[in-house]
Amino acid sequence: MEMQFLISKNAAEHIKKILANETAESRLRIAVKGGGCSGFQYSFLIDNQITPDDKIFLSDDVEVVMDFMSLGLLNGSQLDYVEDLSGAKFVVKNPNAAAACGCGNSFSV
Repeated sequence: MEMQFLISKNAAEHIKKILANETAESRLRIAVKGGGCSGFQYSFLIDNQITPDDKIFLSDDVEVVMDFMSLGLLNGSQLDYVEDLSGAKFVVKNPNAAAACGCGNSFSV
């Protein structure tokens, strides 16, 4: 089965801005870690290391990388970037999440 992770146009544009001053090998890495108020939390970092366990997703000339374990919890999700009255942030629209906390950075399955 092909794993799927979508990157919205807004997210891709913001990732380009973030990576503009980084090395050519730099990518946005998304990971799922244990913790947060709902059991799992999203982690976003700039990374220039790729391992054999990683999957790279490409959209609008932007690469997002994640490890296989995280992809299992994020398969079918979409990364978006939203700006509203509360601020600007990356948002993961995760169909695998059974519940999420109010801040949107933590979820349970």
